[in-house]
Amino acid sequence: MSRDFFSVEGKTIVITGANKGLGLAVAEMLAEAKADVALVARDEAGLKAAAEKIKADGFNAEYFAFDLTNTNELPSFFESIYQKFGKIDVLINNAGTNIPVRAEEVTEEQWDQIHDINLKSVFFASQAAGKWMIKQGRGKIINMSSQMAFVGYYKRAAYSSSKGGITQLTKSLAVEWAPHHINVNAIAPTFIETPMTAKMFEDPDFRRDVLANIPMGRLASAEDIFGAVLLLASSSSDMITGHTLRVDGGWTVW
Repeated sequence: MSRDFFSVEGKTIVITGANKGLGLAVAEMLAEAKADVALVARDEAGLKAAAEKIKADGFNAEYFAFDLTNTNELPSFFESIYQKFGKIDVLINNAGTNIPVRAEEVTEEQWDQIHDINLKSVFFASQAAGKWMIKQGRGKIINMSSQMAFVGYYKRAAYSSSKGGITQLTKSLAVEWAPHHINVNAIAPTFIETPMTAKMFEDPDFRRDVLANIPMGRLASAEDIFGAVLLLASSSSDMITGHTLRVDGGWTVW
């Protein structure tokens, strides 16, 4: 059998939060796999540098600077991406944020900031992209969730609730859009070593506690997420929908 099970060649893949960290690493991996990648984030300078690097390596990337919290503008924003590429095959809702604060100290502003990025923008970006996918009669949406959707942890009340919402949103969209051949899934990683988490792990006690909860005995790297992304973005996942794939080193099996 010669079929390339995890091929994304020729697919137009939109990645949010693609200017740094996991989003950028995933974008570079997908470009190397010969997908046409659309990089989305607020940081125009970072996006431009990322797109130029991908193009210099011989692959295809375009960047689109946008603040995902401007939900009213998301329909026209995704229309501009669709017009640029002529299709939207995959949307990866990777943009996210966290403000580690004890539950009794969380402010309304912090709560809204976390939920606006981690949950609200994910729904409305999916809605905007989903309309084009419905028109095409196909598509895949991958939501970046977290193991914190399934377990509790310190200073994560707002963050965990936003990621728990992603799990249920993923299921609801999967059911509603299945007749249009749109697969909606999520990936739930454990702690990944990225610029966003680097400062957290400067605390040796925090690092020890996190590692003690991961049976595999280490933090995840961006490369650990690549296989899950390729599976859910490719035709190999055509009968997988509404699922949250845990890439957590065993944290949630305790």
